[in-house]
Amino acid sequence: MSPGIRTSAAERWEDIVAGPEEEIDLAEAALVLAAGEYRDLDIDAYLKRLDEMAATLKRRLRPDISTSEAIISLNHYLFEELGFAGNAEEYYDPRNSFLNEVLDRKLGIPITLSVLYIEVGRRIGLPLHGVSFPAHFLVKCVLRDGAIVLDPYAKGASLGLDDLRQRLTALRNGIELEPAVVKSMLAVAGKREILVRMLRNLKGIHLHQNELDKALAAVDRIIALAPQAADEYRDRGRIYLDLECFRAALADFRSYLLLRPEADD
Repeated sequence: MSPGIRTSAAERWEDIVAGPEEEIDLAEAALVLAAGEYRDLDIDAYLKRLDEMAATLKRRLRPDISTSEAIISLNHYLFEELGFAGNAEEYYDPRNSFLNEVLDRKLGIPITLSVLYIEVGRRIGLPLHGVSFPAHFLVKCVLRDGAIVLDPYAKGASLGLDDLRQRLTALRNGIELEPAVVKSMLAVAGKREILVRMLRNLKGIHLHQNELDKALAAVDRIIALAPQAADEYRDRGRIYLDLECFRAALADFRSYLLLRPEADD
């Protein structure tokens, strides 16, 4: 996936879909998704901005800095100095889901702030990974003797097991989960998984706003990344029905039933 070969967002997208997981550049892929909305988006310019942000921070760090100190420095740089923050007031603004807008406006939601955090952190040598925690995307820094769970939406706050259990209890109407169950929800999310979650956020926003063409584009990309995701064929079939594309709807409903023959619906 040489930059000299990838001349358009469409070609970059084809590379992402066809290539192996380990070759996906998460920041580039997130910007390729944004290019579907912003046709003239200069992907390389935003990647350069991430490089420059990381280079600025890295110059300030001691060569022998510990991981915990590097995390503190990253938090201060991104959230105090540069002013990145969660957009609680307009959480469902679709701009929060596009990395270019997050970089420009310094506002985002958990998953896009996490992508920013991971990508700047990776560039300064931190082993950061996404965590597809229920209802709120998180970041994990893997260490020799364990891991630190971080919330970029809360300015990089470190979360202990009790914090995570409390969040899940609130989501489950007071039902508490055993620590082992909570720990099982902290698995590292793959890059495709992160992109799919970003796209599902966008799909939900566009459906809520009755922007069917944009919702359809999001589902198309989800299915390209996760062709075994049965529910996405069902959802795309419903969108096609609303658009009165009946043959396409029927084909998707058939695909849904093939993948999930025992489906209740």
